[in-house]
Amino acid sequence: MATIEFQHAVGRVYFDGGLTEAGKIIRKSKTYRNIAENAAADSLYNALEKLADLSALTFIGAEKVETSSVMD
Repeated sequence: MATIEFQHAVGRVYFDGGLTEAGKIIRKSKTYRNIAENAAADSLYNALEKLADLSALTFIGAEKVETSSVMD
Protein backbone atom coordinates (compact mmCIF):
# COMPACT_ATOMS: atom_id res chain seq x y z
CA MET A 1 0.00 0.00 0.00
CA ALA A 2 1.35 3.42 -0.97
CA THR A 3 1.79 6.24 1.53
CA ILE A 4 2.41 9.96 1.27
CA GLU A 5 5.36 11.29 3.27
CA PHE A 6 5.67 15.03 3.98
CA GLN A 7 9.02 16.49 2.84
CA HIS A 8 8.82 20.25 3.46
CA ALA A 9 6.58 23.30 3.11
CA VAL A 10 7.09 26.94 2.19
CA GLY A 11 4.96 30.02 2.60
CA ARG A 12 4.70 32.24 -0.45
CA VAL A 13 3.60 35.88 -0.23
CA TYR A 14 2.34 37.67 -3.36
CA PHE A 15 2.66 41.39 -4.06
CA ASP A 16 1.29 43.79 -6.65
CA GLY A 17 4.26 44.75 -8.81
CA GLY A 18 2.37 47.20 -11.03
CA LEU A 19 1.27 46.85 -14.64
CA THR A 20 3.06 45.97 -17.86
CA GLU A 21 2.86 48.22 -20.91
CA ALA A 22 0.09 45.92 -22.15
CA GLY A 23 -1.90 46.47 -18.96
CA LYS A 24 -1.28 43.04 -17.42
CA ILE A 25 -0.66 42.74 -13.69
CA ILE A 26 2.89 42.04 -12.54
CA ARG A 27 2.80 39.69 -9.56
CA LYS A 28 5.95 39.45 -7.43
CA SER A 29 6.51 36.88 -4.71
CA LYS A 30 8.67 36.17 -1.68
CA THR A 31 9.11 32.64 -0.33
CA TYR A 32 9.69 31.70 3.32
CA ARG A 33 11.03 28.21 4.09
CA ASN A 34 10.64 25.82 7.01
CA ILE A 35 6.88 26.10 7.45
CA ALA A 36 5.60 23.43 9.85
CA GLU A 37 3.51 20.63 8.37
CA ASN A 38 0.75 21.21 10.91
CA ALA A 39 0.74 25.04 10.83
CA ALA A 40 -2.78 26.34 11.45
CA ALA A 41 -4.21 28.26 8.48
CA ASP A 42 -5.11 31.37 10.51
CA SER A 43 -1.72 31.53 12.21
CA LEU A 44 0.18 31.00 8.98
CA TYR A 45 -1.82 33.65 7.13
CA ASN A 46 -1.34 36.16 9.95
CA ALA A 47 2.41 35.51 10.06
CA LEU A 48 2.81 35.84 6.28
CA GLU A 49 0.67 38.98 6.27
CA LYS A 50 2.88 40.54 8.98
CA LEU A 51 6.00 39.68 6.96
CA ALA A 52 4.38 41.26 3.89
CA ASP A 53 3.86 44.47 5.88
CA LEU A 54 7.66 44.86 5.89
CA SER A 55 7.60 45.36 2.11
CA ALA A 56 6.87 48.60 0.28
CA LEU A 57 4.76 46.63 -2.24
CA THR A 58 1.03 45.98 -1.77
CA PHE A 59 0.15 42.55 -0.34
CA ILE A 60 -2.31 40.63 -2.53
CA GLY A 61 -2.24 37.09 -1.11
CA ALA A 62 -0.39 34.16 0.38
CA GLU A 63 -0.20 30.40 -0.02
CA LYS A 64 1.36 27.33 1.58
CA VAL A 65 3.14 25.02 -0.84
CA GLU A 66 3.86 21.49 0.41
CA THR A 67 6.17 18.92 -1.13
CA SER A 68 5.50 15.25 -0.42
CA SER A 69 6.75 11.90 -1.63
CA VAL A 70 4.55 9.00 -2.59
CA MET A 71 6.18 5.79 -1.38
CA ASP A 72 5.31 2.16 -1.80
